[in-house]
Amino acid sequence: MVDVRRLKVLREVARHGSFSAAATALGYTQPAISRQIAVLEVEMGTQLLLRVPQGVVLTDAGRVLVERGEDVLTSLQRLEDEVRSHAELSGGRLRLAVFASAAVSLVPRALVRYRQLHPGVELSVIVADPGESLPLLRAGELDLALCHYAQSDAASAGLECIPLLDDPMYIAFPPGHPLADASALTLTDLAEESWMLPTLGDRCPDAQLVLVACHSAGFEPSTLFEYDDYAALLGFVAAGVGIAPIPDMIARSVRHDVVVRQVDPPLPPRPVLAALPTGYRSPAAAAMLEIMHEVIAEWEDEPAGVSRQLAAVH
Repeated sequence: MVDVRRLKVLREVARHGSFSAAATALGYTQPAISRQIAVLEVEMGTQLLLRVPQGVVLTDAGRVLVERGEDVLTSLQRLEDEVRSHAELSGGRLRLAVFASAAVSLVPRALVRYRQLHPGVELSVIVADPGESLPLLRAGELDLALCHYAQSDAASAGLECIPLLDDPMYIAFPPGHPLADASALTLTDLAEESWMLPTLGDRCPDAQLVLVACHSAGFEPSTLFEYDDYAALLGFVAAGVGIAPIPDMIARSVRHDVVVRQVDPPLPPRPVLAALPTGYRSPAAAAMLEIMHEVIAEWEDEPAGVSRQLAAVH
């Protein structure tokens, strides 16, 4: 197989018509150029250059090698440029999965900033809970996934999970509910209420956090409705059907016809993590992770939403 470096040397000798001029152009010594050409001729099994009074000229075989080799060198340069663009974030792609409540809160801010800083990177985003996104990440179909629970088998499954924040959980009440304006509120006070929970099971682990807290408080919540869409849950809350736990990501922009309260002691927060393949973090994924940390720091410094401020425990 032709050595690319020797092919470049032959091209420069052909361009400049002499070993000495090619040596100057490449930053080599003239003997080094001569050795490279000699080795290339041995590899090709034929003479590639003829010495003439003015310097050197290509033989027919040398001309074929230079002409065809130019296409090879151009293709290799394009390949090198494309690979470098991934490392320098002037190209490449980022395939990202996010869970629904992050998609309506933190992620849009991060995506806008990412596009501003790295416009050459192709972004593709899907909304999926961890039960869907983590298998895609393991299969190499995603580069980064945001999750809202800690997966105990992440290391053995070939994934690295990086904590991003703890998202507080609150209780949403319908307007006029007797407990909506209580001066103090505990979880036990809600033992007889009708609850609406995010879908139970692996698809939405938020409900498990609430159930564990309720069990620790000594009661099993009466679950009237289950759904994996917080907007739908809040619609039922606003209509007076019952109460529902909601994360801070939703509470920040909660609708005006519900009241959001924090119980004392607070519900356990849900952990928010970024999952990546163990041992490899693409430059595009690393850049998004850095931006997510910045956006989350700004998010945590912002004041609480208006509804939560008005309904804060006195």
